[in-house]
Amino acid sequence: QVQLVESGGGLVQAGGSLRLSCAASGGIFSMYAMAWFRQVPGKEREFVAAISSRGAITDYADSVKGRFTISRDNAKNTVYLQMNSLKSEDTAVYNCAATQYGSRWSDPRRYNYWGQGTQVTVSS
Repeated sequence: QVQLVESGGGLVQAGGSLRLSCAASGGIFSMYAMAWFRQVPGKEREFVAAISSRGAITDYADSVKGRFTISRDNAKNTVYLQMNSLKSEDTAVYNCAATQYGSRWSDPRRYNYWGQGTQVTVSS
């Protein structure tokens, strides 16, 4: 059983930056591809970014390409999401998730484990 705990959310002005972290425990972190999703109340969960188990492959939603960067440190069992040039439409609860699948990372049904989420609010 893998436990995931996100941190780093908060309130930031448009154009600013935040770095989210997701600490994993209870499993072999390097076996899992990791992803970030986000959700706004009343809307479906949205894929943001994913990274392969060793960090060699990344994938991003079109809406965040060039602004967000996903990375991981397997020695620290942690995955990160660096968010730059934030916009008001990035406001959401951000969740990290873990999967042992090697493809279709944008599908939330592929993920076995989820964190509780961290709120990101971007003021315009």
